[in-house]
Amino acid sequence: MQPRSPEPRRHPGPLPYAGPRRFAGPPTSFIVITVAVIQIVGTLFSAGHQDAPRPLDLPAILLLLAGPAGLAFRKREPRVMLPVALVATGAYLALGYAWGPIVLSLAIAVIMTAAAGLRWQAWTGAGIAAAAVIAVAALTGDENWPVRASAGVAWAAILVLIGQGIRRRSERFAEYRRRRESAEKAERDEYRLTLARDIHDVVAHSLSMINVQASVALHVGADDPEKLRPALEAIKAASKESLTEVRQLLGVLREDVPLAPAARPTLARIPELVKNAEVGGLRVTLQDKANHQLVGEARQEAAYRIIQEALTNVGRHSGAQTAVVRVVEAAGALTVTIDDDGAGMGVSRPGNGLTGMRERAAALGGTLTLHELEPGLRVEASLPLEPEGNHP
Repeated sequence: MQPRSPEPRRHPGPLPYAGPRRFAGPPTSFIVITVAVIQIVGTLFSAGHQDAPRPLDLPAILLLLAGPAGLAFRKREPRVMLPVALVATGAYLALGYAWGPIVLSLAIAVIMTAAAGLRWQAWTGAGIAAAAVIAVAALTGDENWPVRASAGVAWAAILVLIGQGIRRRSERFAEYRRRRESAEKAERDEYRLTLARDIHDVVAHSLSMINVQASVALHVGADDPEKLRPALEAIKAASKESLTEVRQLLGVLREDVPLAPAARPTLARIPELVKNAEVGGLRVTLQDKANHQLVGEARQEAAYRIIQEALTNVGRHSGAQTAVVRVVEAAGALTVTIDDDGAGMGVSRPGNGLTGMRERAAALGGTLTLHELEPGLRVEASLPLEPEGNHP
């Protein structure tokens, strides 16, 4: 099969790259332990530098640990985080314990709730926290309470927006990963199809020619020994070439070699196809009017493979006596036509060979059509040429 780009074909490998992995953040256990340590140590330190109405005791320590403990539900049940943090923080401050980093678990809970996609719960929790800040600031009688209240409301909104930003970033990464995996699946499917076509072309054509040559050898072996040697030499050459290409294709499966033949077939090798077909008794006329220099390698290989498959089908299935192969380069396209005087398609359904020819033409932006003749069948492929200077 012909690749869509001029570069050498490569197999995707067993473990294709799927793009950058989405960063899911630090482990939940790390977050819980870090927040707990900061709240306990920070509160103990700050309590020694302020006069609190109530000294730190066991209930205070439990409340300081309750908020971080709620963060442990980050993955399993994210709805639990914010209510636990609100209750723990509110109870701690309402009981008059020393001020400290008790609000850290609440801030983290707001961010994580929004990041989990629980937008309304995050805004509700942030609104409750902001309302509490406003009420406390107003009740203290401080002249700057509007400033404190505004700062509290702003921070509550900022925390929610940070969480939503994390959520959107996560969704973008997920979409990128989905598209990347979809593209790589298409690449793997194309790779398998490429390999199947190459194996079909190599094996079907070579075995068909070997079969014809062997029949000729058996037929002339007894009556005309002089014709036996050319038939056997043709069998040897065909089998050697077939084995070489099959080994390379199997090497692709073992990932030993890139998916590209050692030497791509070109239009210059079409006379070989004609000669091989004539050995089987088919009279073939070749009309090559193409300027090979203006046809890129990809088009030349596709034309060669189409002619190869068409002549193989003529020799095996149609019962034709003659065939005409025309190769014309004109009007920005390479046109390949194979006519025969056989039985035509009749009621037969296209097989893998015809399907493969159509796919080869379509891969290069061309078309392949079948036309019933009286008698016979015409296979016509039109392959648009690349602009000059861009030949693959």
